[in-house]
Amino acid sequence: MEKIEKNLWEIYNDTQLKELEIFNEKYKAFLDAGKTERECVTEIIRQVEEAGYQNLYSMDSLKAGDKVYAAWMEKSIALFNVGNEPLEKGMNILGAHIDSPRLDLKQNPLYEESGFAYFDTHYYGGIKKYQWVTIPLSIHGVVVRKDGTKEVISIGEQENDPIFAVTDLLIHLSSKQLEKNAATVIEGENLDILIGSRPLQGEEKEAVAAKILKLLEDTYHIEKDDLMSAELEVVPAGKARDCGLDRSMVMAYGQDDRICAYTSLAAMLDVERVERTSCCILVDKEEIGSVGATGMNSKFFENAVADLYEKLGGFSELKLRKVLAHSTMISSDVSAAYDPMYTEVYDKKSTSFFGKGPVFCKHTGSRGKSGSNDANAEYIAKLRKVFDENTVSFQMAELGKVDAGGGGTIAYILAQYGMEVIDGGVAVLCMHAPWEISSKADVYEAYRGYCAFLRDMK
Repeated sequence: MEKIEKNLWEIYNDTQLKELEIFNEKYKAFLDAGKTERECVTEIIRQVEEAGYQNLYSMDSLKAGDKVYAAWMEKSIALFNVGNEPLEKGMNILGAHIDSPRLDLKQNPLYEESGFAYFDTHYYGGIKKYQWVTIPLSIHGVVVRKDGTKEVISIGEQENDPIFAVTDLLIHLSSKQLEKNAATVIEGENLDILIGSRPLQGEEKEAVAAKILKLLEDTYHIEKDDLMSAELEVVPAGKARDCGLDRSMVMAYGQDDRICAYTSLAAMLDVERVERTSCCILVDKEEIGSVGATGMNSKFFENAVADLYEKLGGFSELKLRKVLAHSTMISSDVSAAYDPMYTEVYDKKSTSFFGKGPVFCKHTGSRGKSGSNDANAEYIAKLRKVFDENTVSFQMAELGKVDAGGGGTIAYILAQYGMEVIDGGVAVLCMHAPWEISSKADVYEAYRGYCAFLRDMK
């Protein structure tokens, strides 16, 4: 079958166009519900339990047709749809990450300076720091008290909530600032968020900070020291929105990589019966190297597969190695969409475009493919066959010109098991900016492609 080259908007029929809009409304709702990795996992568990998935760790035994999930520390989760084939023949795996660039509050965040109260921050992931000033910000996360009780925080998303901001220097006094290069025009230590200016009545020393502490105590029963055991993340305030007069795009925070997380999740929920066990991994910490107990470099996923195998009645260390080595994976992560405003960093022959479907990157990394997984030609041929037989449009691309920069994904980590892995996701404009832009058509087509992969990859 000849590969489709036209823009998706030109080839979809009326039924598909209607499905596309419905799917993207659900996608936007997912983005709004999950602005942090914890919120994502909470929303994912809600959706999968509604679809009949059960907690792997509460099950005594499993059989073909069972659907289970394994969550870890409320920040990462793996889903399994047990197929008819023996597990050691491998799984079809979709893997995405649910963390996104942001500002994190430091562990002693509250301070006062010249009548203003601030929260001190440390940025997370790769950001252009100047993009984070003078935009509405919200605070999400958890505060855990010494007795183990937990307070869930979300401030700035509701219409009547207060919002927060990082201030910037007025243009009238910016002559020296504007001489700096873009990397230093805003310093990391100046990304502190303004949270108050009203002093507490009767308080003489740091009265504005005292007012903030009283509000925290009265509203959330949180003391100052409780902030030491908190994970509070500062993200752009506001909902995902349609972008463009034609409403053909989505503009939202965190589309890298929740755009691939949601399309992978939706495919897992909609592909009911499978011959080959299907799996979806949605993990934390990719933006800082997939480190820590909830990152892809941890043993979380390997342990979950071992638990799955044990409850299917046949675990052994050798069998575990076989199932991982015989699996196939799409590392579902975003690619840089061609932006005609910045043509100098793209090789137009090897870049991704809006409206052409999901993007396969044979390799990522930087310059000489450093730090990348490099997919085998044989595996790419199998993927081409599956996508073409299901009339799913796709494109092959690289992340910009060879020496323009680069980036990485979780692909190389899973490839260490010997499984076939390729990066395949959705093209995004303004990647890592507070607000990113995607094509609704590409979101829908990625979902169709992931369904085909889970159902038909052998």
